[in-house]
Amino acid sequence: MSAQPPTQPAPAPAGPVHTIRLPFPMQDGETILQLVRRHWFFLWPRTILWTLYALVPVIVGSIILNTIGALGKHYSWLWWIVVLVWLLYWAVRLALNYYRYHNDIWVITNQRLIDSLKTTPFNLRVDTADLVNLQDMSVVKNGIIASALNFGNVNCETAGADRVPFVISGVPNPEAIQLLIDKERDRERQRASGGPSAV
Repeated sequence: MSAQPPTQPAPAPAGPVHTIRLPFPMQDGETILQLVRRHWFFLWPRTILWTLYALVPVIVGSIILNTIGALGKHYSWLWWIVVLVWLLYWAVRLALNYYRYHNDIWVITNQRLIDSLKTTPFNLRVDTADLVNLQDMSVVKNGIIASALNFGNVNCETAGADRVPFVISGVPNPEAIQLLIDKERDRERQRASGGPSAV
């Protein structure tokens, strides 16, 4: 299989990752095995809370001002300007929160682990680790919520003097992700050493 042109992002394969274009090029012969995002717990509770932060003060303030008759005055337009600015502020925060969640991804390929984070459309960070360089791996679930909802971290240590950790954090079903990485790491090591490919 030929390599993707380095100037173009790699197209996502068919299947569960078809809705996203990856913001990095793929290597020669590299295929995507799984694309992972954080568990929904890292999106929806904050989204609901911030929505309440945005709406409750507006509702309460409007009720109070209407009760004292201030909304019927000729200067009530000042209140609605404040409301508009307030809601716009929270709308931007909610949009950026969703954008970051949607673009904070880990990609497991047959050759690498890739950690890609776009906090805004103008800010991208991509870290990679070759599967053959992965050493110890562990799964960590902290707390009742993580255990009940089955999410946690997959900690991978890379080879070398520094033994830099590569953390896949807050992802659903971390045991299955660890198993996939472990199998593909063994397969890639056998391929690199010229041995028979793992089945």
